[in-house]
Amino acid sequence: MRASRLAIPTLLTALALAGAAHAAPASPFRGLEGSWTGGGVLSTSDGNQERLRCRAAYDVGGAGEQLRLNIRCASDSYNIDLSSDVAYRGGEISGQWSEASHNASGTIEGRAVGNRIEAQARGQTFSAGLSLTTQGRRQTVSIRPAGTEITGVNLELSRR
Repeated sequence: MRASRLAIPTLLTALALAGAAHAAPASPFRGLEGSWTGGGVLSTSDGNQERLRCRAAYDVGGAGEQLRLNIRCASDSYNIDLSSDVAYRGGEISGQWSEASHNASGTIEGRAVGNRIEAQARGQTFSAGLSLTTQGRRQTVSIRPAGTEITGVNLELSRR
């Protein structure tokens, strides 16, 4: 009888913790917070590639479910000035983005699992796949635009 009295609260506590862990996975945005620098390569449809120099800033809000990002990159011929406000809920991300250099904006949605975010950005005249992976102080960003002369942007960033 005494063992069953201890077992019931223990079992209920274990179930509550397991349910909370399952219902609220850790935010993937936490590992992004801060300033990052680095560079990468911009590829074009004619086969050319240009080196990019980049800066990124990520501000995480709330309990880790809100993210504001700014990524600025420049090469000899291109400037990229990307901003986004994104929300995370239950493994899904969604929000708005804008690119100031080309006066473009739209929506972004996708999935976040662990240290990896996979998303699709869409606008009136632009769409792109986006992949972002963070491991400690290193981050890789891959952007795959559709229907533009830019066929890909691959970045490697380090936390400052």
